[in-house]
Amino acid sequence: MPLPSTLAEWLAHCERLHPRTIDLTLARMAVLRERLSLSFAVPLVIVAGTNGKGSTCAMLEAVAMQAGYRVGVHTSPHLVHFEERCRIDGRPVQAAALLPHFEAVERIRGDIAPTFFEFTLLAIVRLLVAQRLDLVVLEVGLGGRFDAVNAFDADCAVITSIDLDHMEYLGPTREAIGFEKAGIMRAGRPVVVSDPMPPQSIARHAAAVGADLRLSGRDFSFSGDRQQWNWAGRELSYKGLAYPALRGANQLLNAAGVLAAFEALRETVPITAQAVRSGLATTDLPGRFQIVPGQPTIVLDVAHNPHAVAALVQNLDQMGFYPRTHAVFGAMRDKDTLEILRRMSPVIDAWHFTDLPTARAASAQALLEQHAELVRSGVRRAPAAVSAECHADPSLALRAALESADPADRIVVFGSFFTVGGVLGNGLPRTAAKHAV
Repeated sequence: MPLPSTLAEWLAHCERLHPRTIDLTLARMAVLRERLSLSFAVPLVIVAGTNGKGSTCAMLEAVAMQAGYRVGVHTSPHLVHFEERCRIDGRPVQAAALLPHFEAVERIRGDIAPTFFEFTLLAIVRLLVAQRLDLVVLEVGLGGRFDAVNAFDADCAVITSIDLDHMEYLGPTREAIGFEKAGIMRAGRPVVVSDPMPPQSIARHAAAVGADLRLSGRDFSFSGDRQQWNWAGRELSYKGLAYPALRGANQLLNAAGVLAAFEALRETVPITAQAVRSGLATTDLPGRFQIVPGQPTIVLDVAHNPHAVAALVQNLDQMGFYPRTHAVFGAMRDKDTLEILRRMSPVIDAWHFTDLPTARAASAQALLEQHAELVRSGVRRAPAAVSAECHADPSLALRAALESADPADRIVVFGSFFTVGGVLGNGLPRTAAKHAV
């Protein structure tokens, strides 16, 4: 059969190869990596964690670029276009640049059927290896120990927040999940833990493998006031820093971990204080407490588990007064959607639940019924005070929210990447007075 000729055809081909979307093992990756002779000749940072991975990757990228380095980044999932998963010097690669690398993976895989994530990661890594880069950053897809990214050896590992998510794959407790994330550590190499209260399994695994563990609050710390913040590590320190461009109190934890990673890499990737200031000030990442100004204000956030939603609620609370807050929400079926609704409900006056274009998603009707259950149990205000309705897709849900919102209100679009990506498909939503334009 002829090989696919477009990126869309290749992605459809990748989706058909393996019977399961998630099949955690390094066996296939180990063989295919060797067949492709893939290895990095430049420093490699691997980022794992429950929340904050994408933000951490973006800040690592921005600071390194401001220091004059060429940087390649792999992240997942994407919001709108697959090409977002691979950035070089801050820009997504062109689809045409990926095609020969998809073909190369297909020609060597033989009878091995990689998952979608494995196949696409191999193609992206092959592209990155072929570039003249100074630093590579790879974001773990799920867990760490058996994630496809862990087929490569990190020169520095970063572990962001640890919380309960993907428990059917990673275990039912923070200790179990922490052990899975810790699988990206390597003997004698630094591992930065941004979580201020990490599970003990992190430290135990670091000791077992002989990794250079760098803990928040012990090996690096930060402090600040309303205008600026300071960071201190084992040997370096930065004072009078402006707050990161990425909004939200949780981003300071991520930024502190980023600076600890650069301290660990200072012999191979030295940076200046000016690069730190400029990089953190210019970091841009759609969908992470992204505020779209207008009337009404729109907030976009890919918070899709209870821990991330708790941070979102805190960030919303710090925005100031809005007469009413409308929510557009869609999520995967395997998420703790009842707990997400429980945490988010106190700040929401109108719900717009949405279906998503994947079989893994919870239906809008199921989310509506869960919300009704909270109302009946007394956790949420009475139905007369809060409206709730269903929509076929995120763009329709946003349109309905805009039509019902007053100019002084705000609309929060949150949940799955499919939810936020669904309203970004035609670019940033624009608002003026009561309706989108």
